[in-house]
Amino acid sequence: QLQLVESGGGLVQPGGSLRLSCAASGFTLDYHAIGWFRQAPGKEREGVSCIQMRGGLTDYADSVKGRFTISRDNAKNTVSLQMNSLKPEDTAIYYCAAERRPFGCSIRDEYQYWGQGTQVAVSS
Repeated sequence: QLQLVESGGGLVQPGGSLRLSCAASGFTLDYHAIGWFRQAPGKEREGVSCIQMRGGLTDYADSVKGRFTISRDNAKNTVSLQMNSLKPEDTAIYYCAAERRPFGCSIRDEYQYWGQGTQVAVSS
C-alpha cells in the first residue's frame, strides 16, 4: 500500500525553525517529484516547494524562497523541508505529496499521492 507520512510539525515562535520530514512506504520515490503543500484555515491549499528525486531539481513558492530548503534522501526514501525564519503566516497544515514524474518538478502540478498532514503553528 502506497503511503506518505509527514512528521516534525509543532508550535514555534516567530523567527524560529522547524524541520518536516516525509517518509514513503510501499513504493520507491525514484522517478517521482515530491512536493510540500500547505493549507491555512479558510484559505486554499498552496504549493510550497518540490524536489525531483532524480537529480534534485527544486522549486519554491516566492513566499518561502530564502527561508525554506527542501532536500531528499533517496536511500531512506524520505524528503525533508527545513523551515527557518518562520512567520505567523506560515501557520498551516503541511502536506507532502508524490507525483510520478521522471524529470523536473513543479508546485503547480497535480500530485497523485498525499500524506495526512502535520500541523505547523507559528505564534508568540
